Amino acid sequence: MRITGGRWKGRRPKVARGFKGRPTTDFGRESLFNLLDARVSLGGLHVLELFGGTGMVALEFLSRECGSVTSVELDPKAVRSMTALARDWEIEDWSVVRGNVLQFIKRSLTQYDLIFADPPYDLPELAELPGRILDGALLVPGGWFILEHGERTNVSDCEHYVETRKYGHVYFSLFTT
Repeated sequence: MRITGGRWKGRRPKVARGFKGRPTTDFGRESLFNLLDARVSLGGLHVLELFGGTGMVALEFLSRECGSVTSVELDPKAVRSMTALARDWEIEDWSVVRGNVLQFIKRSLTQYDLIFADPPYDLPELAELPGRILDGALLVPGGWFILEHGERTNVSDCEHYVETRKYGHVYFSLFTT
C-alpha cells in the first residue's frame, strides 16, 4: 500500500502484519480524494477517522495538509502500528485512540470538520451510522461525513445524504450537514 497524493505521495508506510480488517485499496483511496477535492478544501480541516485499521486513510488526509486527524480503532495491534507510524514519521497532528467506535461517537465532546468511517461491512449497526453521526454533535455545521461500505448497504434514504460513488467493489456515501 502506498500514499496516493499530497506531500507523502508514493511513500509506503509499514502497516501491521496480520491485520484482519479490509484496508481501503490504493485505487479506492485515490478515487475518494479525487471526489473530495471537487467538494472541499482539506487544508487545515480536523478529521475523525472511525475504524482506523491500518491508518492509511489518516495518512492520506495528513499528506494533504489536514490540520489534524483522530483515528479510532479497537484492535490493539492496529493501534500500536498506527502509533508507531506517527512516532516514526514524527507526525504530531495524528491522535490514535483505542476504543469502540460506537461508544466513542456517543461520548466524544470534540467536533470535526470531516468524519470518515470504514466499518466492517458486516457490522450490524452499519446502516445506522449516518444517523448516529449526523444526529449527534460530532460534525460541525457544513461538515462532511463519508461512509465506506459494500454493495449490500443502501443509505440513500438517510437525512443529509448527497450521493454514493462506486469504485471497484468499494462504495463511498457522502453526507453533509
